[in-house]
Amino acid sequence: MICAAAFTAALSLSGCATSEPTAASSSSPASPSQTASPSPTVTQSPTPKPTPVTTTKKVTKKEAIPFEEITKKDPNLDKGTKKVTTQGVKGVRTKTYRVTYVDGKETERELVKKVVTKEPVDKVVSVGTRTPPPPEPAEPEQAEPEPNCDPNYSGACVPIASDVDCASGSGNGPAYVRGPVYVTGSDIYDLDRDGDGVACET
Repeated sequence: MICAAAFTAALSLSGCATSEPTAASSSSPASPSQTASPSPTVTQSPTPKPTPVTTTKKVTKKEAIPFEEITKKDPNLDKGTKKVTTQGVKGVRTKTYRVTYVDGKETERELVKKVVTKEPVDKVVSVGTRTPPPPEPAEPEQAEPEPNCDPNYSGACVPIASDVDCASGSGNGPAYVRGPVYVTGSDIYDLDRDGDGVACET
C-alpha cells in the first residue's frame, strides 16, 4: 500500500510537469491539413465560329441567237446576179439561274429555265438563173432631113421658096401648097388674103 501511494504521487508530479505546453511544442509546424491549397487553374473555352449565312436569288441573262443565211434561186434575175430579199435579224434567248451565295459570295449557279423570247429571222439571198437575151444590134443613125418647111406656117408644109401660092388659086408659084394652112408667124407669102389666120382653105 505504501508503494502504490508513492507511485501515484510520482505520477501526479510528472503529470503536472508535462501538462503545460513548452515553447518547443508551440512552434511545431502545422499539420498538412492546415496548409493552404493552391488556387485552381481557369481554362477558357474556345470562341464559337459564326454560322455561315446562305442566301439564294434568281438571275436572268439574255444571249443572242445567230440567224442563218438561205440561198434561193430566182428565175426573174439574170445569171450571176444576187439580191438580198430578206435581211437577217438575230433572236434573243433568256436564261434564268438560281444562284446561291454564302456570306455574300457566289458558290453555286443552277440553270432552271431557258426560253426563246425572240425568234431569229433568216437572211434570204436570191440568185438569178435567167439567161439574158443577146443585145440587139444597134441601128445605124439616120441623118435628120434638112428642114424645108417654113416655120411661119403649120397644118401643111409650106416650102421655102422665092414665092409660094395656094395650089387651088391662080398664083404663078414657083412653089405651091395645099391647105388649109395656119399662119403661126408672119404671112411672108401672103397666103391668108382675108386675115383670119387660115390660108388656102379651098
